[in-house]
Amino acid sequence: MPATRIHRWKPVALTTAAVLVGLTVPALTAAPAAATTTAYDSTYYKNAIGKTGTSLKSSLHTIISSQTKLSYSAVWEALKVTDQDPNNSNNVKLLYSGISRSKSLNGGDVGDWNREHVWAQSHGDFGTSAGPGTDLHHLRPEDVQVNSIRGNKDFDNGGSSFTNSGGSLTDANSFEPRDAVKGDVARMILYMAVRYEGDDSWPDLEPNDSTSNSSVPYHGRLSVLKQWNEADPPDAFEERRNQVIYDTYQKNRNPFIDHPEWVEAIW
Repeated sequence: MPATRIHRWKPVALTTAAVLVGLTVPALTAAPAAATTTAYDSTYYKNAIGKTGTSLKSSLHTIISSQTKLSYSAVWEALKVTDQDPNNSNNVKLLYSGISRSKSLNGGDVGDWNREHVWAQSHGDFGTSAGPGTDLHHLRPEDVQVNSIRGNKDFDNGGSSFTNSGGSLTDANSFEPRDAVKGDVARMILYMAVRYEGDDSWPDLEPNDSTSNSSVPYHGRLSVLKQWNEADPPDAFEERRNQVIYDTYQKNRNPFIDHPEWVEAIW
């Protein structure tokens, strides 16, 4: 059964930003996410409840590392279920562009959708082998050309629009997803950082504040991802996706969808 969630989202707070002509200009940022409660707190998350910092991260790593791994070919069919358009069961919803596209148009040609690694697979060079390369918690359907435009760029604010962007932006060294999925992207990146800690033959994936990570096992920018997590809390689509992955495919959960406040508790 889907988890029962209690949200207590706080209003937007102000923090100081740029200085203009000797005056400090306030910039909007979101206040930290308040505590949430789920039906999994007394079972799945019982060893993590009440912890913070490295202790919380370690506990969550142990919990979510118990998972069923998929092959890369199996990801095609799984995404048709996890990312089904709630308004059209024949389509999937593309992550960055927001386009609804036929499930049958999966492939590598112009007009197709393919398998986007939100944590760029070159950031740690884990490829598409079973493990981080096939983990549904960060794999999403996306237009082939948009996927190519994103490439392996780190995430940050700013840039220019492009064809089928849906509001997403890009520049020479970063990519900004559309507002409706900024939090989704943040929680996927931070899931990967907790799930893959270098103790199971895969690289130790960690977030940092760089936008030039290239092939090292880091992804940025953490400060911006934290802001996105606060500004765009989990919605029904993201929560359903987490539940389907848990129930049907991997048998593990993204803890930051269930408890967005754990982002600030760890980082």
